[in-house]
Amino acid sequence: MGVTVLQQFPMGENKTGPQTIEFLTKRVVALGAVQCGQFLVDCETYMSVPALGTPRTVHVLHNSEQPASVFSLLETGTKTIPLVADGLFDLLMLKMTPIYTSKKQTKVESKGPRFELTDFVIKLGSVTMSQNFKGILVEVEYRPCVVPANCWELLREFLQGFLGTCVQNIPPQYLQNRMNDIYQPMDTIHQYLDHFTMYRKASGMIQYQ
Repeated sequence: MGVTVLQQFPMGENKTGPQTIEFLTKRVVALGAVQCGQFLVDCETYMSVPALGTPRTVHVLHNSEQPASVFSLLETGTKTIPLVADGLFDLLMLKMTPIYTSKKQTKVESKGPRFELTDFVIKLGSVTMSQNFKGILVEVEYRPCVVPANCWELLREFLQGFLGTCVQNIPPQYLQNRMNDIYQPMDTIHQYLDHFTMYRKASGMIQYQ
């Protein structure tokens, strides 16, 4: 995989989620992109029980681009510990219900059409929480490059070409201190979690900070 940038797209006035996805699809297809299936990224969050002491939060995410992997991030209050495991991790979390409990109404997912355009992969995601529409996330991956600093300007220009002025001239907050690192799948997961957390906060789920 290459370097990925995740961008929130503002909803137009009086436009629904499907209408916005259709609008963006037309723009992407006009560039010459070809749809190659669908994609899905989801996130479920587990909270530690009070008897465990210091509150801990475990975020469990799946990305259809890495179907054999389960990504988790443990927040201890002072640091975040990432982990990449296989599908059995989901079964492990089910067995840990005496310690970690899931709030089903806060499960978030981003899904929609996946496009390819030469070296780029474009994903137009409708974000839902408990099946309620929350917004649009656009993911763009530039596959030939694995160092963000070497391709950020190209990604920015490409994003601005079909998303317009909503794309900032600076990299996403998460990438700013990692511009010279080798990009990993977990970096995409971190970006999704940042956006999912903002959607949860906007819905009043501030306990998932």
